[in-house]
Amino acid sequence: MSHAADAVEISIADRASSGLIEALGRLLPQLSSSAPPMTLQALTRILDAPSNLLLIARDPQVNGRIVGTLTLVVFPIPTAIRAWIEDVVVDESARGRGAGEALVRAAVKLAAERGAKTLDLTSRSSRRAAHRLY
Repeated sequence: MSHAADAVEISIADRASSGLIEALGRLLPQLSSSAPPMTLQALTRILDAPSNLLLIARDPQVNGRIVGTLTLVVFPIPTAIRAWIEDVVVDESARGRGAGEALVRAAVKLAAERGAKTLDLTSRSSRRAAHRLY
């Protein structure tokens, strides 16, 4: 198995684009059958929220195709700065090659850099492969 850093490139989405909307349209149904279709307006709202960071995993061997995403939410509360990991999804065709691990590692690093004292994640019990990653 290749090392996660070699398998994908992780970046933070800084603007809404048709390519990102297409990728989310392909990925989100793999996470949740009830996920609404992504729109330019919805993606812009997500990216513009000051607490949100949308991480993207790209496969450099497939022309930088987006193969996974993770949303990191960092927020202050009276006792500390906290963080949540939400909506982690890796394309079915790219699973097992380190994309999920690379996304989670990047989120842990970014949360720490922003001063988060805790980083939480919840997942449905049926997502067994995801639990092995976490």
